[in-house]
Amino acid sequence: MDWQAVVQPIESATRQPFKLLKAQPLAGGDINTAYRLQAENVSFFVKLNTPERLAMFEAEAAGLQALAQTQAIRVPKFIVCGQTTDYAFLVLEHIDLHNLNSRSERLLGQQLAQLHMQKQAYFGWHSDNTIGSTIQINGHYHDWITFWQEQRLGHQLTLAAAKGYGGRLQTLGEKLRTNLKPLFSGYQPQPALVHGDLWGGNVAEDEQGNPVIYDPACYFGDRETDLAMTELFGGFSPAFYQAYQAVYPLDPGYTRRKTLYNLYHILNHLNLFGPGYLHQAENMLDKLLADL
Repeated sequence: MDWQAVVQPIESATRQPFKLLKAQPLAGGDINTAYRLQAENVSFFVKLNTPERLAMFEAEAAGLQALAQTQAIRVPKFIVCGQTTDYAFLVLEHIDLHNLNSRSERLLGQQLAQLHMQKQAYFGWHSDNTIGSTIQINGHYHDWITFWQEQRLGHQLTLAAAKGYGGRLQTLGEKLRTNLKPLFSGYQPQPALVHGDLWGGNVAEDEQGNPVIYDPACYFGDRETDLAMTELFGGFSPAFYQAYQAVYPLDPGYTRRKTLYNLYHILNHLNLFGPGYLHQAENMLDKLLADL
């Protein structure tokens, strides 16, 4: 790797010299390669992928900047992104991250609620981005159910069909997609800036014990989508949910809709990682249709 091709944009963006002493590879993540670039008094976190993935990094940078502007929860500061002959790169501030404890989980619940309370004008986003490495399409909508039918559930089902997942998955999926309204009886979602991929691997605390969220797939959507995602892969502690509810109580119908929202992520995992997720997706569809 020609690190000078990354160092020069860092120096231009920060307007400070950066004398690279060490490029340390970091573990974790299925999509990108990550490094810590170290100088004497400062470090940066760098993601690398193939050159055609630059748009993915640009979209992630836009999400991080939108989250930072709310001043609700700490996110890594965006430095610069670009591409070399062989790589696309995204440079962020380096934060020494640690596992959440009960105090920082409570803070995360409070701060996420504060993020979600900031009103937005529409559902969607100003551009497409990615969920994992899958394109996440984002039009402008004023009706949430139509947005979810077309931009989320319908899109993932179309991708699944193109990968050969037809039959029962598509039959059940289409039946659900055209019959979502009963799940929203008495509930009017309001557009909120959501992280979009808020599982336990994308949250931590900094050295001061402040929550940090990262790897976003942002858009303006129903806040329940973020809460649902926190429950998908093991969940957060009771302290997190209690703190969120104390600031911004959830509608009782959330317990029904969270399966709908997590179906999107399971379908995405099916499309990204293969048939190991097919049975889970079909079971979720069965549960949702039975609930109707």
